[in-house]
Amino acid sequence: MRASHISDAEWQARVDLAACYRLVAQLGLDDMIYNHISMRVPGRDGEFLLNPYGLLFEEITASSLVRIDLQGRKLEDSPYEVNAAAFVIHGAIHESRHDALCVLHTHSDASVAVSAQPHGLLPLSQFAMRFYQRQAFHAYEGVAIDLDEQTRLARDFGDHTVMLLRNHGLLTVGRTVGEAFMQLYYFERAARIQLQLQASSAGLPSPMLMPSHQTCEKAARQFHEQHGDILAAGQREWPALLRKLRRDEKPGFEPFDS
Repeated sequence: MRASHISDAEWQARVDLAACYRLVAQLGLDDMIYNHISMRVPGRDGEFLLNPYGLLFEEITASSLVRIDLQGRKLEDSPYEVNAAAFVIHGAIHESRHDALCVLHTHSDASVAVSAQPHGLLPLSQFAMRFYQRQAFHAYEGVAIDLDEQTRLARDFGDHTVMLLRNHGLLTVGRTVGEAFMQLYYFERAARIQLQLQASSAGLPSPMLMPSHQTCEKAARQFHEQHGDILAAGQREWPALLRKLRRDEKPGFEPFDS
């Protein structure tokens, strides 16, 4: 239930973020009660929304999200805990990238597998083209709970929208929740296709077909510069995804926008 002190802008942000958690769960990209998707609170500098520690992604609602600061400390009364240590990654990106309204981190099988390959995501599909020479890499340093890693996380991410955490998973950011989610969706599709192609071509005499640099760069620019009728990721998809979530709500199950 919406608390009286929550503004309309914050409530909409909470609804969008809770929906993102539910959608990641529907895609099977969640990791039980772990992983996080964080979001800046509109109109509140240095404040963020994060999932309650201990809830599955499919359980998260707009009202259960917890408001925290850059150190992962709760800023309001809540019956839920937060995993402050997990905010090391998110805090580093939010503090260094003010355009990152939403920061999304997953441990999907495909992204972990691709993160362990020397060149990361390869331009083997149209899904992958938007990330051509536009993916960042961060070396594995152990479980990300040490604050001194934040400087290196921010440095390695730079101005990219996706970063492979080597041997760990994927990080995406967006100017909207929908943009961060769709970056995850497209990267995941591309990673799965890459792994399938690599498996199916193993032992064959001819290597996989790789488009030229010029073609890959052209496609990447088409996506990033929004040529033709291409819009920013999430701009068209997000309203449709919210409608789908509302249609799919289970009887007796708390809705995401409560």
